[in-house]
Amino acid sequence: MELQERIARDLLSIGAVFLRPEQPFTWASGIKSPVYCDNRLTLTAPDVRLDVENGLAETIKNNYPDCEVLMGTSTAGIAHAAITAHILGLPMGYVRSGAKDHGRGNQIEGKLEKGQKVVVVEDLISTGGSVIEVVNVLREAGAQVLGIASIFTYGMKKGLERLAAAGVQNISLSNFDAVCRVAAREGYIREEDIARLLAFRDDPSDESWIGGAK
Repeated sequence: MELQERIARDLLSIGAVFLRPEQPFTWASGIKSPVYCDNRLTLTAPDVRLDVENGLAETIKNNYPDCEVLMGTSTAGIAHAAITAHILGLPMGYVRSGAKDHGRGNQIEGKLEKGQKVVVVEDLISTGGSVIEVVNVLREAGAQVLGIASIFTYGMKKGLERLAAAGVQNISLSNFDAVCRVAAREGYIREEDIARLLAFRDDPSDESWIGGAK
């Protein structure tokens, strides 16, 4: 089984990605969503965690071979960056959502030299806003950001456009399309639900998918 589908299967098996097209979740923004994602659950499932961290390590070795430092996003990417850095024998740190209001006022935690080649480790990418903020902080500090390695991406148009505009590459272990395929194959959803789920992914503000096949 290819990596994308293996990770999709892992995430579905522990409820890190949970699909519920008939009873949508409501996001803080008010948007109705057929999917709930909490990749923090991978940390409490050792077999899945091993797949994820080995997958991140291989992704970084294969796609960012010049990487010198891993930087996790706060807070969800920190543990994954730490474990993956341990596998690869690389230093790591993380980027806070804002500078500390005490001590040295750091926003970047860990040693980072100007010019160092960095890969950002993120757990989930939807619209891309938070991870691009991390990339910008690192660039402002003089780092050369090679790209992002993430566990899962929705592949939303807004996120793809933002990443392209920021000039940064993201490589995810799995994605929404792979999750939908595996979910249908293994009975989490019906085959006819896939089109509805992808319609949500393509335009989350359009709720017409909710009235799909029953």
